[in-house]
Amino acid sequence: MSGIDGGGNTAVYLFTGHYGSGKTEAAVNFARFLRKRYDRTDPGAEHRIALLDMDIVNPFFRSADAEEFLRDLDIRVEVPLYANTNVDMPSLPASMGALIRDRSYDVVIDVGGDDMGARAVGCYSEDILARKNFRYFVLNMRRPFTETAEAATKIFDEIDAVSKVPCAGIVNNTNLLDETGTGHIIEGYKEALRLGRARSVPVVFSTVSEELYDELIALQLPEFTSENTVPLRRTVRRLF
Repeated sequence: MSGIDGGGNTAVYLFTGHYGSGKTEAAVNFARFLRKRYDRTDPGAEHRIALLDMDIVNPFFRSADAEEFLRDLDIRVEVPLYANTNVDMPSLPASMGALIRDRSYDVVIDVGGDDMGARAVGCYSEDILARKNFRYFVLNMRRPFTETAEAATKIFDEIDAVSKVPCAGIVNNTNLLDETGTGHIIEGYKEALRLGRARSVPVVFSTVSEELYDELIALQLPEFTSENTVPLRRTVRRLF
């Protein structure tokens, strides 16, 4: 898969995007994808993976919901202090910065939505840039304000303008929840390609629900293989 280190080095992976793009689910399931990839390519070896929830902007979805799911896969989870409580603005624990600097870990970061969320990780930018890093723009073409490549470009540019980590690629996360069909994912990929061409970044992978994964892979399209398609298991609940 392009946009993932293939040389045996650990890296920091940041998931940015518009509110409601599904970046939290994408980040959680990407961490699982990394674990399974290591188990397949280097069985028996120790590979440390951590997921950091740095979304202190949007309280609607929390990676904290996926803690048990990820820890069963031996993936460390760090969430904002007081996450999933009624505290309006949770704070980030010092352990997050330590993990970003720890090169024995692959670190997956769920960043807050839009440009406000991208600013929140600014204090870690030097440590992130000192390591191999991949910042992704998660795109759901079935959400308001990102329904076309032209509309999504505005959100992409707003995040890019304040992010101190360059964008490595686009994640096609197009879906309509339970109403999603493979056609939606394919159409979303085409629009993601248009956005990528406009901003000179590749589409690095697509996501698809576990229920649709086999059907999509069975189409035998080069854009959707086991190496560039991440199956999604829903783990994150909406708070209200």
